[in-house]
Amino acid sequence: MPAAVVILAAGAGTRVGAGVNKVLLPLGDAPVLVWSLRDALAQPDVHRLVLVVRPDERDDVADAVTPWLGNREVLVVDGGETRHRSEWNALRALTPDIESGAVDVVVIHDGARPLAGEALWAATIAAAREHGGAIPVAPLDHLLVVAPDAPPTAAGAGLAGVQTPQAFRAGDLLTAYRLAEHDGFDATDTAGCLERYTDVRIAAVPSTSLNLKITFPEDVALATRLAPGRPAAG
Repeated sequence: MPAAVVILAAGAGTRVGAGVNKVLLPLGDAPVLVWSLRDALAQPDVHRLVLVVRPDERDDVADAVTPWLGNREVLVVDGGETRHRSEWNALRALTPDIESGAVDVVVIHDGARPLAGEALWAATIAAAREHGGAIPVAPLDHLLVVAPDAPPTAAGAGLAGVQTPQAFRAGDLLTAYRLAEHDGFDATDTAGCLERYTDVRIAAVPSTSLNLKITFPEDVALATRLAPGRPAAG
């Protein structure tokens, strides 16, 4: 069955300090956003691709991604005031395909995570089909715990961070977001909405810190250094 992909690119990225949306910044041979776009389009079963953007950046995003699309089509929808609202806007656009069974899995990804790689995308989609939902997780061994009157200590083994792409069975995802809309609930991430409104099992897919999210100026430089060595598919 085909999958649908939603790439979130409606953030302001003010902490990067570049004066432009961080997903439009250059990274190697292409803008940051295009790296995720290429990974998504490389998946053999992706049927629909939705980009969620700020209304005033539609033209800028189109200019950035069009040269990389070939004969593939991308649906562009406006982002909302929060991440949850942006996701809901995308799901409403995908509702006909979900209800007709044209797609069985929906993938949600942050456009500011350009180095996920094709292999992580494929593993997450496959795990979602098997279990109902899947999220990449990576160890957070680099974190420190700071307590009053005590030296910093390592956070300890077993602590992990949640990343994207996150993938879920399409019908369950749509049901959860419809219920959230009815209740006025605004989730901090996609998995949180599923956990609140469904009994879908969400599997953890192993990932690494290479799948970084560009948030600060130094992240752009780090991603540039890491890009040539990111994992390939397979």
